[in-house]
Amino acid sequence: MSLIADNLVAVKERMAQAARKSGREPDAVRLVAVSKTVPAERIEVAGIEGCVLGENKVQEARDKIEALGTESYHWHFIGHLQRNKVKYIPGLFELIHSVDNSELAEEIHQHSLKHDVVTPVLIQVNVSGETSKSGVAPGDLEELLDMLVSLDGISVRGLMTIPPFDPDPEKSRKHFAVLRKLRDRMRAVNIENITMDELSMGMSNDFEVAIEEGATWVRVGTAIFGARDAH
Repeated sequence: MSLIADNLVAVKERMAQAARKSGREPDAVRLVAVSKTVPAERIEVAGIEGCVLGENKVQEARDKIEALGTESYHWHFIGHLQRNKVKYIPGLFELIHSVDNSELAEEIHQHSLKHDVVTPVLIQVNVSGETSKSGVAPGDLEELLDMLVSLDGISVRGLMTIPPFDPDPEKSRKHFAVLRKLRDRMRAVNIENITMDELSMGMSNDFEVAIEEGATWVRVGTAIFGARDAH
């Protein structure tokens, strides 16, 4: 077994322990193995077929999907999505984690209709208020969701957030709790054609805390693939 495959097993066990600690079933939380900057050849020989792989750049993702296909791997888009790249998106990804405005949603909707698909998406929320982070402000979320009701080329499944990085994972807890409470509030509003089943939150340094606070997807890269070159 490769080091990556060993790391994957270890991360999944930590996820299961965190789920049990919070009184949840382990299969209530799923893993996105963040493969950005990891070459397709390295993924292919790692022995991790069947994984959900998370990419944050459209062209890099397209190249990897062409090389590795969609039968042995599942693909999510987790990065900031530029509107001029949306035309490449429909049919490639099972879930987009990072929709944060109505214009981007409309673009995905239009291109999805052209390809006769419905694209599942999560709404990215900037719970911390950091100006460097993308995401809709919590106070503007309901208004945004109301604007997306008529877009039948997308399917809103829940929320995503990226808290400020801190080496102490406990510092992320309050941000994850805010997203969970916001999800619960939006669920109670019961907006037509909008589901609030998913919470994408938690990365290598804090995914266990995220699971304790209700994450249904965690996005883990470094703990699986090791440190990566930033680009």
